[in-house]
Order: sequence, then structure tokens, then C-alpha cells
Amino acid sequence: MNKDLMAPLATLQWIERGKLKANDWNPNKVSRENLDLLVKSILSNGWTLPIVCRPDYTIIDGFHRWTVAGEEPLKTMLGGKVPVVIVRHDDVAEDVYGTVTHNRARGTHLLEPMKNIVKRLLGQGKSIKEISKELGMKPEEIFRLTDISKEEFLKLMASRAPGYSREIYLRKV
Repeated sequence: MNKDLMAPLATLQWIERGKLKANDWNPNKVSRENLDLLVKSILSNGWTLPIVCRPDYTIIDGFHRWTVAGEEPLKTMLGGKVPVVIVRHDDVAEDVYGTVTHNRARGTHLLEPMKNIVKRLLGQGKSIKEISKELGMKPEEIFRLTDISKEEFLKLMASRAPGYSREIYLRKV
């Protein structure tokens, strides 16, 4: 295969969101909570990944980015436009493969690295409420990633004193 790997980025353009259309094969579903987290990510980091589409503007990757771009506040902030790159495949099956491989290549969060992240944030004095908000996790999910007792976790959740969560957590680590 002698494919120009840079060709899609050469097509980068901002187009009217309404030109794009969803494909009928995407197996990936995202909860409303995760869509809200995607919006938060775009607002915090800016738009970092273009939507990948076919020449007819059928989306191959980026359906959820396209979805949230049609909602406020992003719709207004983006002026109704989204960034796209065009890929050209000889076979429609390649479009399907592209959708699935893009989704799978993003991976999943592994348990031990997520535990380490939560430990680090607690050790830095971050509250359960802040971690929950910033990572889009429920407090129960955070609890499962800690090695502390339920009682100590509840104390962390109820704590208002700066550094208190760090003090409790560091005693347990």
C-alpha cells in the first residue's frame, strides 16, 4: 500500500455543520453525561480533532463532536461550523473499518492508571466534588478507585477544610 498519509490533513477546512450527515453503521454510543464531558473538553482545550468524513460529507469519525457542535453554547461559539478532513476510500467497507478503528484506537481507561490518577489528585488536595466534576465521574466511581474505607471516603466528601482531603488520603496511602 502506497498511501499518502498526509492527504487528509491537506483537506482540513471549517464547513457548515449542516452539510455533514451521520453514517448508518457507527456502533459507538455515548451517554448524555459523556457528551457533556466532551463539551467541557472542547470548551477547556479548544477543538483539537477534526471530524473525518467522506467526500459526500458522511461522517466516518467524529459523530459525537458533530452532535455537540449543534448544541449551545458550541453552536454559537463555532458559528455553526465544524472542522473536517476528507478521506477517500475505494470501497465503502473501508469507511466502516475507519469508523470502528478510530473508535477502538482511542482505547479504554485501565483500572490501575485510573487509580493512580485519583490518588494523585486526592494527594494534591483536590476534593471529591472537584474530581467528580472535572473527570465526569460519580463519587461512587471515585470511591471504587481509592483504597480507603467507606467512612474515610465519606469524611472526604463532607470535608470543606482545605488540605483535609489530602491529609486523610495521605494517611491511608
